[in-house]
Parts: sequence; C-alpha cells; structure tokens
Amino acid sequence: MAEEEVVSKTFRALVESADRKFARVRDFLSYGRAQGQHYFLKVFKAYMRLWKYQQEHRAELVKAGLNRWEIGEIAGRIGQLYFGQYMRTSEARFLIEAYVFYEAILRRRYFEECKTKDLGVRIKELRFYARFLLVSLILNRTEMVKVVFEKLKALVDDCKANFRETNFKEWKLVVQEIVRFTNVDTTFTIANARPFRYCATFDCHPNSVSYVARFHAKTVVKFRDAILMSYHRNEVKFAELTLDVYRMLQCLEWEPSGSFYQKHSGHPQENGVAVDYSGTSGVIDMNLAADMTDPTLPPNPRKAILYRPSVTHLIAVMATICEELPPESIMLVYLSASGKPGQINASPVENSVGSRRTTKSKLASHNSVEHNSFAPESHVNGKKGSNHFYDDYLWLGPKANGGSSNLYPGDIVPFTRRPLFLIIDSDSSHAFKAGLS
Repeated sequence: MAEEEVVSKTFRALVESADRKFARVRDFLSYGRAQGQHYFLKVFKAYMRLWKYQQEHRAELVKAGLNRWEIGEIAGRIGQLYFGQYMRTSEARFLIEAYVFYEAILRRRYFEECKTKDLGVRIKELRFYARFLLVSLILNRTEMVKVVFEKLKALVDDCKANFRETNFKEWKLVVQEIVRFTNVDTTFTIANARPFRYCATFDCHPNSVSYVARFHAKTVVKFRDAILMSYHRNEVKFAELTLDVYRMLQCLEWEPSGSFYQKHSGHPQENGVAVDYSGTSGVIDMNLAADMTDPTLPPNPRKAILYRPSVTHLIAVMATICEELPPESIMLVYLSASGKPGQINASPVENSVGSRRTTKSKLASHNSVEHNSFAPESHVNGKKGSNHFYDDYLWLGPKANGGSSNLYPGDIVPFTRRPLFLIIDSDSSHAFKAGLS
C-alpha cells in the first residue's frame, strides 16, 4: 500500500510539473524563428517522462484510482505539443506524430469507456475530437475525418441530453462548421481528387530544379517563409482554418510518403486479431515519422497562418518574419480579403438591411478620404504620384471601422526591400499590381 501511495504521489507531481511547463508555451506566438525553442524541449521531455512513468507503473496507478481518461488526456497534451510544433515549423513529422497520438486515443477508447457524468471530462472529450478533426483534415485522412465527426456529433447530442442546464451552442456550431467544410472541399466531394500538396506522382522532383535554375539570375533565392491570411464574412472554415488558407497551406508542402499513408481505413480493425485496449500504451511508437517522411525532399517553408487579423497585427507579423528571413531567401504573402465595403458581395441577410449598409459604406468611404488626406501627394499634372498606393485597399475589420481597417498597397512597400512573392485574392487585387506609375 505504501508503494502504491509513493507511485501515485510521484505520478501526480509529474503531471503538475508537466502542466506548468505546458502553460508557459501554450500561448507562444506561432510565427518567428526564435520563440523559446528550449522551452518546448523542456515540455516535451516532461511529458515523455510522464508518459513513460505511467506505462511502467500502470498496475499500481490503476489500483490507486487512475482513470483511463487521464491517460487519454496526457496523450492528448503530447498530441497538442506536436501539432503546435508543426504550426510553428511546418515540419510534416510533427503533424504525423500528433496524428499518431490522437489515433491511439481513439482506438484505445480512453474517453469512450469513461462512464462518468462529469461535465468537465465530457468537455475534454469534445476538445479531443475537435483537435483530431483538424489534424486529420490537414493530413487529408478523409475516412478518419468521417469517423471522428460521427463521434463528435453523437457526443454533442449525448451532452445536450444529459446536461440540459449547460448551453452547447458553440459545439453545435463546430459540428455545422465541419459539415459545411467537408461539403465544399474537393477532397471529400471528388473521388480520387488530386492532392493539393506537391506529390512525386504528379509533380517534378526537386532534382529537376538544377535544370530550371539556368534560366534564372546567378542568385537563386530559396523559399523559406510564408504568411497566409484570410478575412471574409461568412467564410467556410473549421476552427480558425479557412478553406482558402487550408488549400494554400497544402499547396506549399510536399506530400509525406511511407507505409503510414498506405492505410486508408479510419475504423479500428480487430477482426481476427485480439487487441487488448486495457493494457499499457507502450505500442504507441513515438518515432514513426522516420518511416513516413522522405528525407530527400526539401523542407516545407514555415507558414504563419493568420485568421482575421487587424491591419496592425498583419504588418507586425510581416515585419517580424521579414527581419528574421535568412539571406538569399524569399517570403510569400497570401492575402485573401474583400476590397472596399461597397464592393463586398453581400449575403441575403445583409441585403435585407441594404439602406443601413449603404449608409455605412458612405461613412466608410468618407473616412477613407480623410485617411488618404494624410497620404503623400496625389496626381500632379495628370500623372499618378505616390498617392496611387492609397487609392484602393483590402478591408480587414468590422463594417464601420474607418481607415484603421484598410490595408493599402503602400503598407506593403517597405517589405519589398527583401524578395517578396505577393498573392492577393480579392476584388481589389488590381491595386497591388507592381510597376504602376
């Protein structure tokens, strides 16, 4: 009995220590090259130590009252850490490791076998399904997306029935988002659709770059960083990943390879095989990524994904990445947003209040004129001056937020001191064309 108490106390101490370290890195910025990498290593080590300890002392911990959902929560935290590293580095191995841990939680039913009526545990399970859905979407694991979605939907319905005093409106919205997303995305609507990622089956191999390089200047820049931003009303999205950014994200990556991607079933396969889900979790291989990625492929560029940022936040991110951009490297910036408020394609709901919308558009135009009065000199003798950089803009903000929500071509000019590849997905994209004079 004394030994079980010692093991339990040690386990709880390891959990508290790992959770404290996790809290430090959870809110770290997802962009920039110097964002406390040593802290992440400490957190990884803390959770790996915790994971190994619960494996080695599972029997004693179960006797001391350890719940299976607690094991699932630890595995989920490790999956979160791996996914966070993927978002910061764009390295496919981190995304794959996150998938491995999430899939293990699902197959071992750490949360499903929990019969508790504790609302807190149910919320943890809901969050697990939402995170697993996001990872599966990015990896294009369509069958797994369908399986996890059904479980999420069933759990939301169960929670609404058993916790009537709690409002699950936000989770109903999550279910609606994933339905809308999968109904539009071609990965789910077209059978055997061509992947957005660069794939050796369809695209040229990096070895062919040497033949293309001779057509360029002596200095060939390398694609290192990208900023993907979207700001629209009523856009198709899941969590903070919009459909347009989701597609761009995959277009800027190489398709991972290996035996992992030969498995297409999302359901646990147990026919003819005795699987013991109550034992230790030692079968979770934390080094599977070595068999899933091709070391001959170039690294994926780092990507900063911004969901509905303010103009000042977008410019701050661009400045940070531009400052840290390695020599002879290029930065890609993808901006998807509407143009002037008067040019926005309104939804049926917005058309029902057209008069108020028109008034707000006029106010916004008036604010825009006032803002432009502080810009450099305008047309002189019939020729465009530098003020043409402030004639049109992208609209990033609430409907009537004035010039502070306008992103002008002139705002991006300072970043052209470094190699820049700019993609404007907007009805005002013409304003950002280079060479205007």
